[in-house]
Order: sequence, then structure tokens, then C-alpha cells
Amino acid sequence: MSTSPHQAKRPVTALAGPYGHPLHPILVTVPIGAWVTSLVFDLASHLTSDPAFLARGSLWLIAVGVVGALAAALFGFLDFLAIPAGTPAFRTARLHMVLNLLITAMYGGAWAWRAGTGPGPVPAGQIALSVVALAGLAVSGFLGGELAYRYGVRVADETTQAEGFRS
Repeated sequence: MSTSPHQAKRPVTALAGPYGHPLHPILVTVPIGAWVTSLVFDLASHLTSDPAFLARGSLWLIAVGVVGALAAALFGFLDFLAIPAGTPAFRTARLHMVLNLLITAMYGGAWAWRAGTGPGPVPAGQIALSVVALAGLAVSGFLGGELAYRYGVRVADETTQAEGFRS
């Protein structure tokens, strides 16, 4: 049984962003950027004589990332609702969603763990948690790419895309 991909190209509501311009992909740049930068700050906290400002900055970046991830998840869920159940695209989207929720929970836990940490360099265990979470985020990002570039979820159809190549 074949399911038409056209359903997954259209937003289920205007809140998800207009046709061909979904909001989820732009919103994911906030947590990705915040969490990658927090790891850079974590590592840099071991290279300076005053690590407190970097550890504090990393804590704030983790918080910004969690809030940004929750916002991205709301819009991503709207896109998920457009995908026909039982399809490879649906299974990929479900795994992408579950991984992102787990990663967000990991960072929420990391924030709570760090909130009680002293002014020194970020401890190795906290850095290791960030590395594991970022590795999971890379896998989930790959799955998000599969959804957009392989399955065409929320991507304009070929007729619309062809308009950009007419002379």
C-alpha cells in the first residue's frame, strides 16, 4: 500500500509556518548553537585562570538551549502530525522526536546538576554528559535531514520547486 507524500508537505495549521516555510527547522538552530557553545565554554573553563564566567555562561547557554528546544518541539510536533502513520517517514519522525525529547531532558538534568556546582572549571562528568547529549543530537539531526531531504516532509512539491528554475 502506497501513501501519497503530499499530506506531509502541507502544514496542519498556520502555526507550523506557511507552505514551503516550516518554522521547526529555523528554531532548532537555537538549541544546537547554544548547546555546542556550552561545550566550548566547558572546555575553555579548563584553560583560564578565572573559569567561573565560562561555567556560568555555559549554564545560561544550556538553559537557553532547553527553552529553544521546547519551542522547536512544539512546531516539530505540528509537522509530525502531517505525516501519515505507518510510513517510513512517520517511523523516522517518531525516532527523531523521541531522541530530541531525551536529549532535552538530559540537558535539563545537566542544568540542575550544574546549578549547584562551585566556581571552578566544569567537572569532567558534566562535560561527558554534554558530549553524549551532543552525539545524540547529531544522530537526531541526521534523522531530521532524512525527513526533509529524503522524504520531503514540509518541503515544497516538485511543481513548486520547478518555478525557481524557469527562465
